[in-house]
Amino acid sequence: RPQQEGLQVRLVVVATMTVKRRCHGRNKKGRGHVNRVRCVSTGKAIPKDKAIKRFIVRNIVEASALRDIRESSCIEGYQLPKIYIKQFYSIEAAIHQRIVRVRSRELRRSREPPQRNRPAFTPREGAAAGGAGGPPKPAAPVGA
Repeated sequence: RPQQEGLQVRLVVVATMTVKRRCHGRNKKGRGHVNRVRCVSTGKAIPKDKAIKRFIVRNIVEASALRDIRESSCIEGYQLPKIYIKQFYSIEAAIHQRIVRVRSRELRRSREPPQRNRPAFTPREGAAAGGAGGPPKPAAPVGA
């Protein structure tokens, strides 16, 4: 064989596209296909793992009618049942209705859930101390 004088080396550069999210906006993780659900707002069919999910617990009647129903009820202390709804939103509908917000690149890396704005429980002044969920009351002396 003749000697190879110029050895050519081919360098292949594989350019990977930039990724906005490491999960690609989904929560699929190894599943090939995920069933679709309907968006509550737009009716669009979206993959269940990509949808924005909200679980809503509400009273069946609104607060204004709640007092009237309690006063007219014949059962004392009757607790009205609640309604439980699981809602799915598409990304664009959730952003439009401000259910979720657009986050900056640094805040997008944060994996912790956002702070929940639940009102802090403050007991009324007339309520008995040590009620349900509070610390146990000290036992009364036996011989007193």
